[in-house]
Amino acid sequence: MKTHKGVAARFRITGTGKIRRMKGHRSHLRRKKSAKVRRLYSQKLPVSAADKSRLKKLLPYGLP
Repeated sequence: MKTHKGVAARFRITGTGKIRRMKGHRSHLRRKKSAKVRRLYSQKLPVSAADKSRLKKLLPYGLP
């Protein structure tokens, strides 16, 4: 099965096999947001277990 390129651009796989994602709403109208909110947007968050099973099908590479 081919890699889903939309998913590949939005999710990354760590060295231990975990899937990480970035928060949305990061690129548009950031000047009016507080520094705290802008700082929180740069965090990489883990993906929930319910989504992980779907992402395994769309990202066939690098998953244990």
